[in-house]
Amino acid sequence: MTRIFLFLATNIAIMVVISIVFSLLGISGTLDANGVDLDLNALLVVSAVIGMSGSFISLAMSKWSAKRGMGVHIIEQPQNQTEQWLIDIVKRQSATAKIGMPEVGIFDTPDANAFATGMTKNSSLVAVSTGLLNSMSQDEVEAVVAHEISHVANGDMVTMALMQGVVNTFVYFFASIIGHIVDRVIFKTEEGHGMGYYIVQIVAQIALSFLASILTMWFSRHREFKADAGSAKLVGKEKMISALQALQRAHEPEELPGQFAAFAINGGGARKLFMSHPPLEERIAALQNIR
Repeated sequence: MTRIFLFLATNIAIMVVISIVFSLLGISGTLDANGVDLDLNALLVVSAVIGMSGSFISLAMSKWSAKRGMGVHIIEQPQNQTEQWLIDIVKRQSATAKIGMPEVGIFDTPDANAFATGMTKNSSLVAVSTGLLNSMSQDEVEAVVAHEISHVANGDMVTMALMQGVVNTFVYFFASIIGHIVDRVIFKTEEGHGMGYYIVQIVAQIALSFLASILTMWFSRHREFKADAGSAKLVGKEKMISALQALQRAHEPEELPGQFAAFAINGGGARKLFMSHPPLEERIAALQNIR
């Protein structure tokens, strides 16, 4: 709960600061002088509502989306030794991490992958792929599960949703300003919004979102190092190192779609700035330096 309040307070503080800066710089007056009748304070509030609500709706639907989008089979009554073993290690690790027992699931893909999602620490989902279970030893799978449990214990799902909400807020805010200025100054729309506003606003949102993803991906990579360290604390760093080395030996798996990529054990990307996960060699080196 403290994490939520801190991020909300940060978002509000940034909104207030920008509002004050705009007033001190006379930006509102400049816009008015050029016929750009835009209420920046009202736009900030609307942007925050749109940005934060969308992010939290996505978070609230994350487990439902994962189960259907990834075809996750939830283990309610273990049907074999593997399922029973998986339930047992999740139960043991979640108790050690002091979180509620997550739902445990398996999704069918040959890629070695896993993810955690859910709205709270005590109402989460941890899922592993059939490829992970088939290609890794039990110690390695245990380390991967511990990595996902650490994501849950660290509150990463909520943190990422809050950060994305802040990013969405300012992407929408600045895209709306750009669209409004272009519509008034270039397309000469005198009242309301013309087609130019909507086209430019959408294009600006796409461009700004692309740039903003650099920040969210940096935070995601930082969070992966913490989850690796959490796994090392739960099961020992040698098991986590072994799991990452197994991933190095395997073919690069496909990205998980949408929000699930942020919580997967593996990641990809042509360029580091836009990678949700650090390179495996960096993660292994970081674990080797843990004492």
